[in-house]
Amino acid sequence: MIIDAATAEELKKTLAGLDAPVKLVLFKENLLCQTCGPAEDLLRETAALSDKVTLEVHNRVTEEALAAEYGVTLSPALFIESPASGRRVRFFGVPAGYEFVSLIEAIQAASAGKADLQPETLAALEGLKGEVNIKVFVTPGCPYCPSAVMLAHKFAIASPRVTAEMIEVEEFRDLGAKYEVQGVPKIVINGKTGLVGAQPESMLLKAVIDTDAAGEGK
Repeated sequence: MIIDAATAEELKKTLAGLDAPVKLVLFKENLLCQTCGPAEDLLRETAALSDKVTLEVHNRVTEEALAAEYGVTLSPALFIESPASGRRVRFFGVPAGYEFVSLIEAIQAASAGKADLQPETLAALEGLKGEVNIKVFVTPGCPYCPSAVMLAHKFAIASPRVTAEMIEVEEFRDLGAKYEVQGVPKIVINGKTGLVGAQPESMLLKAVIDTDAAGEGK
């Protein structure tokens, strides 16, 4: 067992208040992914804690058409799906360590279908003109990373134009090098705008709005 008994009991109470059902969709592969097994085990244990949470597991290599539909090119890849959040809340890598908190928060927020954001933030996100992708690079041992991940996921739940991804940089070092990740959390918006460190809501919003206004592609 990955989740100890005491933590499991606490999580059952936490997840008992879920509203809408939430589906965890995991894409794995069997040969080259050393963390896919641990990711699947963790998610199975998490899903077992609530009858509102289900887990679907797919093979990214053998189920090529479905992986393409989701736009998956990495393993493990996790999508937190609900009627309100669609497929916009994502994790690439195992949401372990401090990031397990981000996973539970993402399930709760996706189920609730609303984001705990300031009214002015919600209004600004409604006015987005283009698609916005927020990548948050993390490590499991970073205590400051979950707040950055959770804020990005809230933006994705609030707006159908926003997707937000946790990326565990130690699992995906090539991506870390591509985006020049030298410290975490690092936030990359549409592949260009970069912020280092956990950001207040107002600063992330400004970066998203500025990127959208500039029309910078993903």
